[in-house]
Amino acid sequence: MDAHTLLELATHWGWLAALVVLALCYRMVLRIFGAIVVPEDSLGVVNKKWALFGKNRALPVGAIIALNGEAGLQADTLAPGVHFGLWPWQFKVTLQKFITVDKSMIGVVEARDGKPLSGGRVLARTVECNAFQDARAFLRNGGERGPQISVIPPGTYRINPALFSVAPAPMLEIEDNMVGIVTTKDGQPLPTGDIAGKEVPGHNLYQDAEAFITSGGFKGLQEQVILAGRYFINPRFATVDTKPMTEVPIANVGVVIAYVGEPGEDLTGDTFKHGNLVKRGQKGVWIDPLDPGKYPINPYTNKVECVPTANVVLNWATGKTEAHMLDKNLSTITVRSSDGFTFNLDVSQIIHIPRNDAPKVIARFGSMTNLVTQVLEPTIGNYFRNAAQSSDVIDFLKNRSQRQKEAKEAISAGLVDYNVNAVDTLIGDITPPPELMKTLTDRKLAEQSKITFENQKLAEETRKDLEQAKAMADTQHRVVDSERNVTIADFAAQAVVKAAEGEAKSKTINAQADAQVITAVGTAQAGKTRAVGEAEADVIKQKIASMESANYAAVQIADSLASHGIKLVPDILVNGSGSGTGSGSTLVDVLVANLVQAQQTMKGTKGTK
Repeated sequence: MDAHTLLELATHWGWLAALVVLALCYRMVLRIFGAIVVPEDSLGVVNKKWALFGKNRALPVGAIIALNGEAGLQADTLAPGVHFGLWPWQFKVTLQKFITVDKSMIGVVEARDGKPLSGGRVLARTVECNAFQDARAFLRNGGERGPQISVIPPGTYRINPALFSVAPAPMLEIEDNMVGIVTTKDGQPLPTGDIAGKEVPGHNLYQDAEAFITSGGFKGLQEQVILAGRYFINPRFATVDTKPMTEVPIANVGVVIAYVGEPGEDLTGDTFKHGNLVKRGQKGVWIDPLDPGKYPINPYTNKVECVPTANVVLNWATGKTEAHMLDKNLSTITVRSSDGFTFNLDVSQIIHIPRNDAPKVIARFGSMTNLVTQVLEPTIGNYFRNAAQSSDVIDFLKNRSQRQKEAKEAISAGLVDYNVNAVDTLIGDITPPPELMKTLTDRKLAEQSKITFENQKLAEETRKDLEQAKAMADTQHRVVDSERNVTIADFAAQAVVKAAEGEAKSKTINAQADAQVITAVGTAQAGKTRAVGEAEADVIKQKIASMESANYAAVQIADSLASHGIKLVPDILVNGSGSGTGSGSTLVDVLVANLVQAQQTMKGTKGTK
């Protein structure tokens, strides 16, 4: 770096240093001459060191802020700009930034000076002072020292920090489907016996705390709730607890038990002696229940009991619970029969509570759980214990449907007095003693085995009929073929008969013609034939006379067979006895023997001739 550059740098820094010195000197010069410059984002807090003249040279006893020029912290602050006459040997001016409250916050104020709190108040009364920006007006109008009941909303404020301190606090925000339960810390004491303050008008949902107190609001829990939204509520005045809205589900009604309100007149009359039912807004059980929906109800001052108006199933069965959980403490009923056996019984009871009777049920029992434990559980349990003792186990099992019907009638009659309708009583599982169950099981198995055998027998008979039917079906086509063949043969025979009849008629005609021709010839030959026949007949008579007629017939048969070259007698004859000739024990033997004898006789006869 050369000398010229160094010279330029020195000149530059020299000018800057000179400007800083001049600025300091300017402020010092101004301060010496009693001038103060306040920036645009600040204010000046003035502290007067001393006062030489006048009767108000010192602050009143207990005062902190000077109003009349006394020595001390002054009520008036310096606005942004240049102020003169504030000599440094008499006044000390402190610059302070403006107070800014963010948009999601509120400013909680506390005053260091003012009148003492009075009248049992815990928060200072509201006075007109331009949101605490006019300290002089605050003190002159009777502002009280201590925590202030008023708050300042989001924004930027020129507040004297010597008199007021401002602490940011979150703005109250209540979400949808929620309600704010308010407890105030200031106001009149609650009357004896009341648990919450009554609703008072004109305080803009506790945002105007002073109006709440002047309207006669009470400190403590409040009946009135606030709904979803954002609120400027002083946390030193009230605390807000958020709770979900009261929801009455579908198929239910909400019976309201109010702990606050004016005493009401009982609307149930002389017939209902188990509690009072009152109008809405009065203390007690409301006679008009809430229908399904959401309601901004204070749960600390009102209790809503949901009563189902649909059918409700309650199970006396260990380990079985419905969604409503009213039967979570119910268990299987243990009973003893007349024959001394102990067995378990599962029961389901269906009940219904009409809408207009729901307040009476709650007035009588306080809740649905109490209804179950105080009425339903002992009523149903004792009924089945008594019913079981009147019969043995087997009879109880066999007459289950009858027992169920009797139980429904008896329990329905018993629940009418409690404004509860018994829809149905159902008997579930019955668990007899193991030893008795084994006997019943063996008996049932034997019965089932018998039925099985009978069914098997019937099945075999059915199978037999089936096989027979199948066999008949298999031969049916042959029967049909035979029937068709018979029919065809019948038709063929008829055709042959017809043909024969036609041919016979033809031959008859021809024969008649031929008969006339041969009649004459026949007559001539007849004589000849008769003569020959008579001669042959005489010969035959002589042959028959020489032998028996049977032997003669056999000889004729043998001659006929021999003339055709058929051997009637084999060369060798063998019979059962081993001899060469038949013994006549069979037809063949007899025939053969007769033939042989006939031949021998004929030979003898011929030789004799």
